[in-house]
Amino acid sequence: MFTFACGSIEGLTLNQKRETITALKKSISMEVAQRRANKVAEKEQKAFNAAMKREVAIARAQARLQKLLDKASPVGSKAIKANKRASACTVIQQEAVEANAIALKFAAKKRSA
Repeated sequence: MFTFACGSIEGLTLNQKRETITALKKSISMEVAQRRANKVAEKEQKAFNAAMKREVAIARAQARLQKLLDKASPVGSKAIKANKRASACTVIQQEAVEANAIALKFAAKKRSA
């Protein structure tokens, strides 16, 4: 930042005052530009960090998925039996549906006869 050589501008000539003002304006514009550049650099750094975090998260998720896929191939005997045999509730529901179908056929025959 620009600092004055003297404490006051009272004893300066008009040209010296103009030069001082010009130097101050230049100093201020340089400081503003520097702050703007710092903000842009900080923003870019944040975006880069976010992208890196995303990449790490994606890599971790892919590793977990691959681990699960590698585990999924052999299935235990109980799971195989459970997939082949229907549960008691399902069997009762299927019998009820069949009984309703038979009852509807008898009812249709009685109506038509």
